[in-house]
Amino acid sequence: MAVKKPAAKKTPVKKPAMKKVPAKKPAVKASAAKDLKSLEKKIGKVPKFFKELTTKEPEMFNMVMRFEQHIWDDGKLSKKTKKIIAIAIAAALRDQHAVRAQIAGAANLGVTKGEVEEALRVTFLLSGMPAYVYGKAQLDEVMK
Repeated sequence: MAVKKPAAKKTPVKKPAMKKVPAKKPAVKASAAKDLKSLEKKIGKVPKFFKELTTKEPEMFNMVMRFEQHIWDDGKLSKKTKKIIAIAIAAALRDQHAVRAQIAGAANLGVTKGEVEEALRVTFLLSGMPAYVYGKAQLDEVMK
């Protein structure tokens, strides 16, 4: 009588673990990095999506930066006056990031708290109490 030998078990061959290498972020060009630094100085924190434009859509980023420069350059209105208008608009829209960013940028241009308060009173007249209160709350936090 022949004895059957059990079939040898195959042990699975373990493959060496692959190290997960984080995806490399494309390098931000020096000019884009300089533009972002300048923008951050003007408005405070630059939104993440806008920073991502430097690598994902550099042409769009460059167009926006040229347009931004064109808008803020002194013209019939000074940069300071334009900032005050921007604060009033952002308050009317109740856009917290925009209000705070514009107030930070305005402070860098020498805009006083009193000037912003006066602009917010105009906002109140045209946009109502909620816009005034909203803008005033941001102002009191940013320009103490």
